[in-house]
Amino acid sequence: MTPYGLDVVIPCYNEEDALPVTLPRILSYLETLQSDPRLALGHWRVILVDDGSRDRTWRIIEDHGRAGRVVGLKLSRNFGHQNAMLAGLTYASADAIITMDCDLQDDINTIEAMLLSYQDGFDLVLGVRSSRASDTFFKKGTARLYYSLLTLFGVNIIEDHADYRLMSQRALRALLAHHEVNLFLRGIIPAIGFKTSIIPYVRQARELGCSKYTLGKMLALAIDGITSFSVLPLRMIALFGIAVFLVSSVTGLWVLVERFVHSATVVSGWASTMLPLLALGGLQILSIGILGEYIGKIYLETKRRPRFIVETTTGQTC
Repeated sequence: MTPYGLDVVIPCYNEEDALPVTLPRILSYLETLQSDPRLALGHWRVILVDDGSRDRTWRIIEDHGRAGRVVGLKLSRNFGHQNAMLAGLTYASADAIITMDCDLQDDINTIEAMLLSYQDGFDLVLGVRSSRASDTFFKKGTARLYYSLLTLFGVNIIEDHADYRLMSQRALRALLAHHEVNLFLRGIIPAIGFKTSIIPYVRQARELGCSKYTLGKMLALAIDGITSFSVLPLRMIALFGIAVFLVSSVTGLWVLVERFVHSATVVSGWASTMLPLLALGGLQILSIGILGEYIGKIYLETKRRPRFIVETTTGQTC
């Protein structure tokens, strides 16, 4: 097979503890793969994206960038994990591109299987966790809730696949053709199409640093996924409105029967005041909130603000 190039894109945010340990392991492993004749791996490099870190992350990236094989992109501020990954993908020019996190919880030994699948003609090779044995009970529960919510609202997402994947240059060009500001890569990439392979792997326990994905960020990511790919919440408002109308009608009929047939004593004006408040007040607030979320997304899209801004680079970026 003709030798092909490989770019490995890794977003970094406050990784001064993990990066000095994990990056040499990644570089050493890629050098081992290059010496394997089965893989026909030619030129490769690692693209590290500093997503507005407040520690020594960029200084560490600069030090490795001077030695070659490492390209560094420093964003002007923190744009978020997905946009940082997109920044690295924009600079990637190799035949095959792998995205992963720098903490090495994604088993780097899976890269070999990804490259073999790429050689077999797959444009997308998705790393999927085979189990969640290393997660806490809370983490397992929130993860299941996350995927259940997205599936419930019709989002096309592969369970237990995060951001560990290989893309061909053709798949990357298709991804970069998407220009929305509200980026949800985990939903966009499986929807691209092309020939796709799934590689199961065992996620490792985190050795250094701490997870940057808090519960709040997971919920925000879930909301982005739902509002970016599904209009089902808007349809649910209409269905819920119909249901509330029916319940209100039945309740109103019951009040009238109690008042005029059974001569039940009721406070004057109680029915006409309380029924609309109880039945419609909560529904209106909920509906306004859902509509506001979609309108906010439209507002951000119409502004067409940049999804990331690169402040400076280090290493060979082209």
